[in-house]
Amino acid sequence: MARAAPKSRPAAGRTRRSPASVAQIVAALRARIAAQDIPPGAKLRESDLAEEFGVPRTRVRDALAALEQRGLVERIPNRGAVVMRLDLSQVFDIYELREVLEGLAARLATERGPRERWRRELDLFQGPMKDLVARNELDPYIERYEALRRSIIEAAGNPVLAEMLDTIYEKTQALIRRILILPGRAEVGRQQHVALLEAMVQGKAELAEQRRREGLRSARAHLEKFQKYIL
Repeated sequence: MARAAPKSRPAAGRTRRSPASVAQIVAALRARIAAQDIPPGAKLRESDLAEEFGVPRTRVRDALAALEQRGLVERIPNRGAVVMRLDLSQVFDIYELREVLEGLAARLATERGPRERWRRELDLFQGPMKDLVARNELDPYIERYEALRRSIIEAAGNPVLAEMLDTIYEKTQALIRRILILPGRAEVGRQQHVALLEAMVQGKAELAEQRRREGLRSARAHLEKFQKYIL
């Protein structure tokens, strides 16, 4: 009886990489756009992306369509897909929306989340985060800020609210980094987060909402003041 041929094995030292899914491509490009590794106005070439992710161009097109729905990419006739540019009025409109929605998230998180969670965050912003700002180490500061923001949205327990905030936040994420490097802004922001977390620790939901809205209003005012340097 003939023996079955043995299954072929990858050559030594070579790792077979699974093709990326549409969701994985979207997530990777979202992160690059938010960090401005792909700047506004940059063209997204289907052939280059297909080669990078090891997928057919049709899968790249699906990913670009998903990014277009999120308002991150624009399809231009005879040019293909390019990263969207935000004009000034759009930026301020988004900040107004963030103020309302993130204020609501802070109130719901205060009502629904355990106070011990906010106590730990408060200790961080009163101690280690203050030291990071004093040393001008803004990358780890921003990472911790974004982690706090995610914790608040998660504790709010409203999936619709979370999806809305996710969509608008990524459009301004690069701006947040630019605002924080302006003179004095990082320390002002840290103090505003301390005030927010104090309200959350005390279980004062309406005050937490007010303080989160005040913080975002302050960031918007800073953006207006220094817009010619960062937009």
